[in-house]
Amino acid sequence: MRTNRLTALVAALTAGTVLAACSGGTNAGGSTSKTLTIASVDQGSIEDVVAAFEKANPGVEVRLTTSGADQYQQQIRTKLSSGTAPDVMSVWPGNGNPGATYVLAKPGYLLDLSDRPWAEKLPASVKTLAQYEGKTYNSLFGLNGIGAVYNQDALDKAGLTPPGTWTELLAFCRDAAAKKTPAFALGNQDNWVTQTVLYALVATTVYGPDRDFDKKMQDGRATFAKSAWATALAKYEEMEKTGCFQKSPLSTSYEASQGLAASGKTLGIVQGNWIVSLLKGKNPQGRFTLKSLPATDNPGGFLMPAAAGMGYGVNAKAKNEELALKFVDFVMSPDGMSLFAEKQGSLPTLAGTGHTADPALTELSTFINDDRTVPFMDQLWPNPKVQQTMLSGLQELFSGQTDADDVLKDMDTDYRAGT
Repeated sequence: MRTNRLTALVAALTAGTVLAACSGGTNAGGSTSKTLTIASVDQGSIEDVVAAFEKANPGVEVRLTTSGADQYQQQIRTKLSSGTAPDVMSVWPGNGNPGATYVLAKPGYLLDLSDRPWAEKLPASVKTLAQYEGKTYNSLFGLNGIGAVYNQDALDKAGLTPPGTWTELLAFCRDAAAKKTPAFALGNQDNWVTQTVLYALVATTVYGPDRDFDKKMQDGRATFAKSAWATALAKYEEMEKTGCFQKSPLSTSYEASQGLAASGKTLGIVQGNWIVSLLKGKNPQGRFTLKSLPATDNPGGFLMPAAAGMGYGVNAKAKNEELALKFVDFVMSPDGMSLFAEKQGSLPTLAGTGHTADPALTELSTFINDDRTVPFMDQLWPNPKVQQTMLSGLQELFSGQTDADDVLKDMDTDYRAGT
């Protein structure tokens, strides 16, 4: 997924303008320049961090461009290869998409950050996803999880409570539909959104009984098509047929899905924890809580997808490397991480920030502390093509153009092509 893992990702600029503003006005005066260019998909949170950075560095001007993840990932590698990329940019953990750490570090597009003061302090599970061939390239500042985010006021109005098992989940969806308030908003018009429900189900159905599934995939001892991925995808389809989502998910954008969940037109949304702050932005008086999405009738076996979200990397050919390094150091400082965590509703990757987690994330914190989480699935895949095939396949599945078996077989083909 990425994840970003996974963060506030909203509809944005046209593809032709994405990142262009980042490169056009940069002063090429190197370390003497007071201008820093940044491209980010963290809309809604990066703005406060930038303002704090400018305040801490008088005279510095940050030229920020924000965009949606889909457009960004389509554009960033082209910008890097053409020499028109910004100084600092959003970079995802691991290897799951075109803007991920391994993908951008391998051809030399990212600056080595291994000597930064925070690099050695990253937890082992996070450090692995921030590194390529033993060197750190990504300032991964936050931990995120995926689950069902409920609107408590909407639940109260409907007289319903969050389900605790798979059987209860389907009954919950039927009861919600009968009250003309669908259980979950789903914005599958943005193709990255298609994965969130599936990842929430896969965490339990695949990794619950087999924590070594990724290793087996890497060794050629397992496949998507002949594993519990098929079970999870069947459950995703069953949720759709049961009426768990609003009508026409494919014609609903991520932005529109937020409005549905925030306003109580649905009882919730299956998303990353970053959605909580966005929902509160649309409904400041709302009460929202993140819980695991039931995938079986055994709650003791539930797992949640939880991992480092998107971070920031430095362009290896940054026009202002000095300021770029200052910025990623600020991102990883207690002030920077606390700001991001507060705005995104995430958890800092490093201890000692003094940040108090949003009560909405209590269950996520418990799952993390109890070692009942697994990384976002795409972060350990051998190439970004697997995720892209999955995303397009899921959209085709919802439009009736393909079936689940073909989606998984295509993912297997692309997985083997990258091993």
